[in-house]
Amino acid sequence: MNSRFKIVLPIIFSLVLAAGIFIGSKLNFSSPAVRFLQSEKRSSDKLNSVLNFIEEEYVDTVNKKALIEKAITELLQNLDPHSVYITAEEVKEMHEPLEGNFEGIGIEFNIFKDTIRVIAAIPGGPCEQLGIQSGDKIVKIEGKSAAGVKIKNKEVLGKLRGKGGTEVKVSIMRGNSKKLIDYTITRGTIPIYSVDAGYLLNKTTGYIKVSRFAETTYEEFLDKASQLRSEGMKTLILDLRGNGGGLLSSATKISDEFLEKGQVIVYTEGKSHPKETIAATNKGILTETKLVVLIDESSASASEIVAGAIQDNDRGTIVGRRSFGKGLVQRETMFPDSSAIRLTVARYCTPTGRCIQKPYGKDLMDYYGEEYSRYQQGELMHADSIHKNDSLQYATPKGKTVYGGGGITPDIFIPLDTVGRTPYFSELFVKGSFNQYSFEYADRNRKALTKAGLEKFKSSFNVDENMLNEFFAFSAKLGVRSNVKEAEVSRALIKNIIKAGLARQIWGNSGFYPILNSEDKTILRALEIANSL
Repeated sequence: MNSRFKIVLPIIFSLVLAAGIFIGSKLNFSSPAVRFLQSEKRSSDKLNSVLNFIEEEYVDTVNKKALIEKAITELLQNLDPHSVYITAEEVKEMHEPLEGNFEGIGIEFNIFKDTIRVIAAIPGGPCEQLGIQSGDKIVKIEGKSAAGVKIKNKEVLGKLRGKGGTEVKVSIMRGNSKKLIDYTITRGTIPIYSVDAGYLLNKTTGYIKVSRFAETTYEEFLDKASQLRSEGMKTLILDLRGNGGGLLSSATKISDEFLEKGQVIVYTEGKSHPKETIAATNKGILTETKLVVLIDESSASASEIVAGAIQDNDRGTIVGRRSFGKGLVQRETMFPDSSAIRLTVARYCTPTGRCIQKPYGKDLMDYYGEEYSRYQQGELMHADSIHKNDSLQYATPKGKTVYGGGGITPDIFIPLDTVGRTPYFSELFVKGSFNQYSFEYADRNRKALTKAGLEKFKSSFNVDENMLNEFFAFSAKLGVRSNVKEAEVSRALIKNIIKAGLARQIWGNSGFYPILNSEDKTILRALEIANSL
């Protein structure tokens, strides 16, 4: 029996059974209501007949479109975890992070004490050009109050985003002044950056963090890499932790920068898609740069393509924990109503020939909850708990053993850092204490912090005892229960995150990551490895 038919058969059976129950329920002795549906040769015709019959005869009014969308969703879920149906409403939302831009006014904001607070004006956006600043409070939008009305993030986005060239009027309160400043903002195209940070850890070691692979990621990466090379970079730590993937093309272009001409980056192959190999060109600017790649259990898809290409070509050292294990390629097809399906059409394989897709069944909860299973089994803490399929062993050109069937296993394992991560610390995150306190403190001290400058802040600013106590009291007002013992255990971690958060409020990611990473054990270990290369 054809495998596709095997998958569709249970759905057809369920629909026909439901129709049968419906028909049976209408049988009575005085008025037989038995009706035979027209016999159809094709399964698709049978499905259409059932849907039409339901629409015409069902006891209540039904939404045929909703039934069809649900049937498509269920059908695709029976194939694999990554074949999905996307409604027209969801398509734009899912495309936006990969397109590298959106249309709006260009601010990062937070809602605190029922007021919209500007975290930052995005460089190059309309708000930055008009002089809107971090710390500004948006109290009116189009003349209507936006403060004290329990406004939600989604509502704010709906009011501020819109087609480029259109206008939106906002009223802003700045600092302690009660006087409103009115702005008419012309919406424009706003970049969404996917390279979060790029700076030197020491005189010769650079660090670049890529959060996802979007249309603009390669250009962003190249800009950072070129800048760091001009500053003396000889070794690069490429951070792909938490990077869930994105566009294959961006991943292969970045991989190309490290490899010699002709070296395989990845190949894809499927039943209806002949083998397609992507190999490096001769344009790489980082072929002589020593390389360490950081991955973890949330690094997936395009991240695994990069890590696999580097590992299988013996080009660099992979450090961290076993990656997610997504080795399936989706192709998106749009419908006339702007909805779409993403259907798995191929598997991708690393240069040695391994497919790193982890096993999957019908239960999506089990598939996406596998990370927690790894934690329970001790894999995130102990390298010897990593499951390796001996039947899927492969060898790199230099003879190193690598494994398929379940993500990229790092060359050097770094356990999950749990030091200081108490329940109290977790509650501080859940209640938003760090972000809200950082905003409040920065808002009160913005001039002094800005005047001192980032370098002085990094070297001299200290979260002292008074500030820490202020933070604990602030958090208690947000509903975080007091726990002196756990707060003491988490003290160093809390101080680091407060300081990093303050830096983000004033200087953005260029201030945030250097401070946060200064106590990141994975990066500190990666730096030791980089120095030994």
